Amino acid sequence: MTSPGQVPNPAVLARPADDGQPAIDAIAEAVAGLDDVQELPVAEHVERFEAVHAALTDALSKADHLSSGTNAHRS
Repeated sequence: MTSPGQVPNPAVLARPADDGQPAIDAIAEAVAGLDDVQELPVAEHVERFEAVHAALTDALSKADHLSSGTNAHRS
């Protein structure tokens, strides 16, 4: 927010609003990766769980940056 007479930072105005939907979509996609895990051989479960864990960790990192106001990991 700006004070009366203060010009807002143009970079802030140019940045699109982020409602967190990309992180929500990433979480849904990651969890969907477990939908057919029962069909896989047990030996392949670890690989699938690790992939889902990595995707959830990435989504959480993005959510943390959203809530803190930083955008160091935005693409």
